[in-house]
Amino acid sequence: MKKILFITLLSFLFSGIYAQEDGGKKKEKVKKGFSMGGVPVVAYDEDTGFKYGGLVNLYHYGDGTNYPNYNHSLYLEWSRTTKGSGINRLTYDGLTLIPKTRVTLDLAYLTEQALNFYGFNGYSAYYNPNYETSNSPDYISRMYYRHSRKLFLTTLDFQRNTNIKGLRILAGIAHYRANIGTVDIAKLNEGQDADKILPDTALLYDKFVTWGIIPSNEATGGNVTYFKFGGVYDTRDNEANPNKGLWSEALILTAPGSLGGYTKLLLTHRQYFTLLPDRLSFAYRLSYQTTIAGQTPFYMLPYSIDSKATKDGLGGAKSLRGILRNRVVGEGVAFGNFELRSKFFKTVILKQNFYLGLNAFADMGIVTKPYANFDLLPSSEAYNLLNYQKETLHISYGAGIRFVINSNFIIAVDYGLAAKKEDGTKGMYIGLNYLF
Repeated sequence: MKKILFITLLSFLFSGIYAQEDGGKKKEKVKKGFSMGGVPVVAYDEDTGFKYGGLVNLYHYGDGTNYPNYNHSLYLEWSRTTKGSGINRLTYDGLTLIPKTRVTLDLAYLTEQALNFYGFNGYSAYYNPNYETSNSPDYISRMYYRHSRKLFLTTLDFQRNTNIKGLRILAGIAHYRANIGTVDIAKLNEGQDADKILPDTALLYDKFVTWGIIPSNEATGGNVTYFKFGGVYDTRDNEANPNKGLWSEALILTAPGSLGGYTKLLLTHRQYFTLLPDRLSFAYRLSYQTTIAGQTPFYMLPYSIDSKATKDGLGGAKSLRGILRNRVVGEGVAFGNFELRSKFFKTVILKQNFYLGLNAFADMGIVTKPYANFDLLPSSEAYNLLNYQKETLHISYGAGIRFVINSNFIIAVDYGLAAKKEDGTKGMYIGLNYLF
């Protein structure tokens, strides 16, 4: 059934390449001045549940010289999900606020009542879905692979143009304050029917704290301030959905001494190819992120960081679609995304440029440097947590659709399938923007 669904979506992608663009009568308009995309948030993510709330994205295009790129973008979101997640976020991205310098500011307070936690090192971490399945004889708790997290983050980046076309120097600073704990079982049980009551039992996170795999000084979270610097080479023809060009970066992220005590190397390369002009393109992203000094606090491991944004780690909507969120966590990871993207219908509605797009994708990732802090692990647990499987590529594939207004406001729907049951089964994601 999964293969049939994927093949069907893929066939739609290629059949859409030759669809008519409203008879070719309406030409895309160059946007000037202000534009706004605002919608009630009604979205879905396989990992976090149904999302509700509201968001608005304000764009300023100036005299239209940079269109389809904007001069300024201000993004505001307040949303909650049925699985206990919350987003309170303000993001500013300015290309002309300071001459020859891009300024990006992100302020967010993110809450997770039951954040996915499968341990460390990919397939080396034992995962048994029956532990979460209430009608299974192996059942422990629906929350067994979960913990809570409240995260406040502030990031400020500056990217300064150089005399070499496309090359920018990046410098930034960020502060994370994470409050970590076990899942509040009593709260979740309030008002529940008897057959929905969660047992009061130790979760995987609790066991890792007890065994010392998660150090006692990190178990409840902490504060990290890091500095980021490096270079970005960007020759994309536009940012929202490039048809050609490169977007590559090499960054050093360091949280010295009492600010965190570790340093990471971040390498990301993205490339875009036109297959049929303004109809079909191919895009891929390759990324390698690893700790090169110190040890990363466990609560800072499940993040993917680049010159654009901070995202959850490998698994889920923003990295490996169809694979369990945060399934692939270690001191070093590598991943790739490969997409065919089509635009199959374009028109102008109420003076707003609009198009529909389809895409087919394959995602993959792997732990390249394991997180190692297992000295106190009980021998009875050693097999499950150290020798479960040899780490290999985690692979998923799928397809999606895009609804786009004025090139920049993009509603994205993706459906991904995990290639191995040890990574889950499937994921359905409704959100904003292309993946990269």
